Amino acid sequence: MFSREQRASIPDKLQQQGGLHDGVAAQVHRVTGVPEAEVYGVGSFFHLLAEPGIKVRVCNGLSCRMAGADDVLRAAVDAGFPVKTCSCLAACDQPPAVLRDRTVLTEIHKEDVERCDGEWTRLKDSGSRGWGHVDPQDARPDSCAIDLSGSTDFSGKAFQKACEMGAERVIATVDAAGLQGRGGAGFPAAFKWKSVHGQNELTRYVVLNADEGEPGTFKDREVLLRRPDKVLEGLAVAAWTVGAKDVYCYLRGEFEGPWAALIDAIERARNEGLFGGIRFHMHAGQGAYICGEETALLEALEGKRGLPRLKPPFPTEKGLWGKPTLIHNVETIACIPSILERGGEWFKALGRTGAGSKLYCISGHVERPGTYEMPLGVTLDELVEQAGGYIGTLKSFSPGGASSGFLPASERGCPLDFKALAKVGSMLGSAGVTVMNETVNMAWAAQAQLVFYEAESCGQCAPCRIGTRFLRENLGRHLAQKAQTAPDPGNHLEHVADAAWEMNEGYICGLGQIAALPLTSALKFFPEDF
Repeated sequence: MFSREQRASIPDKLQQQGGLHDGVAAQVHRVTGVPEAEVYGVGSFFHLLAEPGIKVRVCNGLSCRMAGADDVLRAAVDAGFPVKTCSCLAACDQPPAVLRDRTVLTEIHKEDVERCDGEWTRLKDSGSRGWGHVDPQDARPDSCAIDLSGSTDFSGKAFQKACEMGAERVIATVDAAGLQGRGGAGFPAAFKWKSVHGQNELTRYVVLNADEGEPGTFKDREVLLRRPDKVLEGLAVAAWTVGAKDVYCYLRGEFEGPWAALIDAIERARNEGLFGGIRFHMHAGQGAYICGEETALLEALEGKRGLPRLKPPFPTEKGLWGKPTLIHNVETIACIPSILERGGEWFKALGRTGAGSKLYCISGHVERPGTYEMPLGVTLDELVEQAGGYIGTLKSFSPGGASSGFLPASERGCPLDFKALAKVGSMLGSAGVTVMNETVNMAWAAQAQLVFYEAESCGQCAPCRIGTRFLRENLGRHLAQKAQTAPDPGNHLEHVADAAWEMNEGYICGLGQIAALPLTSALKFFPEDF
């Protein structure tokens, strides 16, 4: 919607109003010339802009709901808050989570809300561990590519080495490392670098995808907080290699702490004269899970609604403002400095069933939820051992966020990697592992995930827009009928497979492809819960 020049013309005061207050769309129209209806359409697409009067939102992600988020919501309603639910806040290790304005408060329970006496400003995070909780671990630079406990001091060695090696050798090193995208798709990173580097168009961009919103996932939050140096140097290496001068960092709007950490890293790098003439630009997302999809993210960066683009052309050919663009997830780009400094073969050897070390987030029924860097391909039991052990008896787990569906306890020995999980009908995805014990009804858990996908479908594709609602409504009818003593007059779940097929065949982006998986996998492995 906005060109770079139009965006720059909007006064700071107007930009800081924080949402679609009365008259804002008309003011933006008068300043930029963009039609008022289009301004309103974009603003209403993003939930942080659409309802500026809602000051408190309770996370309804699965981990938060298992920890009592429903009780928090009821307490907030009873206390008179203007409150709504929201999708996952990337705080699954510290549930239940609440969003107050743009600040994420963690470990908020109903008693905390009741003490606020109806005043949302009194909702403090005094009982919270706050952002950035990871159980202490020794620095392990020899076995961890990112090393969350390592020093954040800039060395600049990787960037200097890249300049000495030359672009083609850098790309060859990334290729030799076998680095796959850590954001969910697992696409070979070097392939993207080769494509952008080989374009005829000389104006190119690098984009950081830090719009972390997959339920069960919070690793990127930790990387930005603990190792912003790795992220920034990885971006600089990538930009220099593919010939880009501008790097755009897209962080989800709720990431106050990670935003501050990355801004500080940019200032330090600038003061130390690192990374040549590469320019870093910060952009805050405004609340839309779909913008984690790379082309939807590009649309949002351009000031439009976050609707995924049809591909081809791919972003490496025509990306941001129609120019070749390299887009990477936070974890992916943070691996680059270590790969350059220690070599591709070193990184490749870190993994067990695939290349590299991997950040696994684990939440739910374990003793120490958190982020753990381990060899790619560890099993669930090995990961849980690092996290202090199970709480109760393992019943089910999601190995890669909501998008991976549910697996039964019998798959606990399956390597948590790209290929092994695909063979059992799941995926590694973002490696957001959610553990559920015997107290969890899997029909209820599936419903929680379906609520998320219905809320976060962008609505562009009819099979996804209608299908997500159809699945959620019919499972709801089934559960309501099940709770009654009268016999069920019909099978509300008989068309689930048909709806899932339609969604999978008619999608533009991955959301439509996987939105039915929580329900279909729960039906497959836990029919008794239905």
